[in-house]
Parts: sequence; structure tokens; C-alpha cells
Amino acid sequence: MSKAIEIINKSQKKHSVVAVRSGDTVKVHQKIKEGNKERVQVFQGLVIRTSKGNSYLSRIVVRRIASGVGVEKSFLLHSPSIVKVEITKRSRVRRNYLSYMRDLTGKAARLSGVDFDRLAVNTLQPEPEEVDTIETSETTESKAEATEVKDKK
Repeated sequence: MSKAIEIINKSQKKHSVVAVRSGDTVKVHQKIKEGNKERVQVFQGLVIRTSKGNSYLSRIVVRRIASGVGVEKSFLLHSPSIVKVEITKRSRVRRNYLSYMRDLTGKAARLSGVDFDRLAVNTLQPEPEEVDTIETSETTESKAEATEVKDKK
């Protein structure tokens, strides 16, 4: 049963996404369609919740303060409207759901940053596709010859 779920998950994932964790400050680039026009809107804030990890239903909740009012937006990471998710800051937190951040304002709402390689985290690694290879007798013979050469050395 779990094998079938994995197959469905792989087929539903549109693209690979960076590994986002709670406590990260992210910029989410989202496609907005207004009439016949299309634009990209950037929403920057703190990830206060992640759910469903590697599933195609993985979701993050991002919070920011806009004009003195707290705004939270929930994003499906594999949605076709999400263009890019960029991690700008990584913080050390001990929970997955940071609901206590809603009550904090000003300096109390700061999280201590952690050093991380921003370029490496934000680059997407394409998932290796499973390719069925049919071994011919020629490839089998060449592999056998290669192992014989290694054994002689």
C-alpha cells in the first residue's frame, strides 16, 4: 500500500523544492493572475509551520508583520503557482509549530540565526529519474573485462 502512495506522490510533484524548515525566513515567489495579466508577487516572512514533509501535499505557513498587523499565508510547495522559494535566514528552533511567535513583537520576536550556506541550500537538486536499462550481452562482457583488468592490477 505504501508503494502505491509513493508512486502517486512522485507523479504529482511538479518540480523540486528547497528543504524549508520551521524558523527559516523565506521569500516565496507566487504567480498571481489578474484578468488576462500575470505577475509574480513576493511574500517574505518567517516559516512558523511545516507539514507533510516529502509529500506532494507539503505545506508551509509564513508569517510577517505588514503595517503593524500580523499576516499569515499558507503555501502548498508543489503548487504550480509557486515559482520559487528562497531561504534568506535560518534560525535554531526546537519546535515545528511556532505559534508563540504570534504573541511576540519587536526585539522579542527575533530568533537567533545559524550560519548556513545560502547558495547550497537554495540550489535545487533534480531528482534522479528511474530509468529501466536493458543490459545487452556487449555491456555485460565489457563489465566482465573491466573487473578482470582491476583484478590483475
